[in-house]
Amino acid sequence: MAGAAQARCVVLLHGLARTETSFALMEAALEAEGWLVVRPGYPSTEAPIEELTLQTLPAAVAACGTAKVDFVTHSMGGILLRQWVADVGPERVGRAVMLGPPNQGSEIVDELRDVVAFDWINGPAGMQMGTGPTSLPRSLPDANFELGVIAGTQSLNPYFSTLLPGDDDGKVSVASTRLNGMRAHLTLPVTHTFMMNNPQVISQAVAFLRTGRFDPEMTFFGAVMQQFGCPDGDCLPGIEVFDAKP
Repeated sequence: MAGAAQARCVVLLHGLARTETSFALMEAALEAEGWLVVRPGYPSTEAPIEELTLQTLPAAVAACGTAKVDFVTHSMGGILLRQWVADVGPERVGRAVMLGPPNQGSEIVDELRDVVAFDWINGPAGMQMGTGPTSLPRSLPDANFELGVIAGTQSLNPYFSTLLPGDDDGKVSVASTRLNGMRAHLTLPVTHTFMMNNPQVISQAVAFLRTGRFDPEMTFFGAVMQQFGCPDGDCLPGIEVFDAKP
C-alpha cells in the first residue's frame, strides 16, 4: 500500500493524426524509470479540441488513480492538456513536458486552411490551430503548472518551413512552442513527426519529470546510454558518457 501511495503516473497524449502507438518508446522508458503509464488514443481528426479533451483527459487521469498526474504530450496533445487545465484547474497536474506544441498556433494552418484536402486531413481540431482571431491555443491561459517544452529545429518538409518564421521542426516554429509561465525551454535537432522517439528527447523528458528541469549537459550518446540502463557509462569502461561527442 505504501508503494502504491508513492507511485507516480504519467499520461502520454499523442498529436494530430497520430495514435497512441507513437509513444511506445516513451512508455517503455518511463515504465523502466518507475512510472505508471496511461497512453490513451483519441480520434484527433474527428472533433474540436474541446470535445476531444472531454473524451480523453478525465478518463486518462482517473485511470492513473494518483493525486498528482504527470504528462508528456506531443504537438496538439499539449493543447488538449491546456484546454483541460483551463476547464478544471491545475491542481491535479504534477509536471508536464510538451514536445513541439503549437502553443501560439501554426502559420501553416493560416496559409492552407482554405485547401479542401488540408481541412479533410486535419479535421476540426486541426483547423483551430491557426494564429489568427480564431486560434484556440492563443485563447487559452498561460501555464500555471510545472511545464517544460522541447522544440525541434530540423524539418522534413522544406515547403512548410518556408511558411514558418525562424527555426522550426517542419510543422511548428520554435517561437510558437513557447508559453508564458513555462519553467524551462529546450531546443534539440529533431523533427516534429518523430521527436518523441529520439533518445535525447526521451531522456530529457524523464529528467524534467524527475527534477523540474532539463539537463543541459546531456549529449545524444549519453541519452542513448541512459536508455540502455548505464547513464554513467559503467557498461563501457574508459568512456565518459557526458564528455562524448553527440
